[in-house]
Amino acid sequence: MPPPKKHRKLGRQDKSRRPRSPHDLRGVCLAAEMPPTPRTVPDLLTGSVSAAAAAATPKLTKLLLHVTIQRSLGAVRVVMPPEATAEDLIVAALRQYEKEARLPLIRSSDASGFDLHYSQFSLESLDREEKLVSLGSRNFFLFPKKAAEATAESGGGAVARCSNEADNSTELPWLRFMEFSL
Repeated sequence: MPPPKKHRKLGRQDKSRRPRSPHDLRGVCLAAEMPPTPRTVPDLLTGSVSAAAAAATPKLTKLLLHVTIQRSLGAVRVVMPPEATAEDLIVAALRQYEKEARLPLIRSSDASGFDLHYSQFSLESLDREEKLVSLGSRNFFLFPKKAAEATAESGGGAVARCSNEADNSTELPWLRFMEFSL
């Protein structure tokens, strides 16, 4: 059933009062409202960079780095200059950790008692004199040195014990079985 005519007239009046969309203005030129198109650099595709373009590229002034300290819940966010070293990052991360009063508390805030790693799974610590820009990462893991040494010793001791047991036992029962089956 079609709606009554008086409702149709109200509908037409409401449409005329509504603001027009850009699609309704098909015949009107909007060139004054459109932003100008950016100019392209012809040397961009050739790979050569002009002196003006090289000067226009922004340089890094600060780096936002995330350092997770062993047994802490979240990463400490530290803002550092790119010329700073890994040791400066360790000092700043420990200072920020204490400033935020995070738990667990650190016994010593001496930077020489900690090693900086790429992740908790990397065994090799980073060089303390290396610049932050050259590290290639923004996420790091901070280990106390004594904890790292303790895990290395406990793992190394178990390996040494296993190899000693293998050397001491000259005849293994499963080896005799292997000789029999051959």
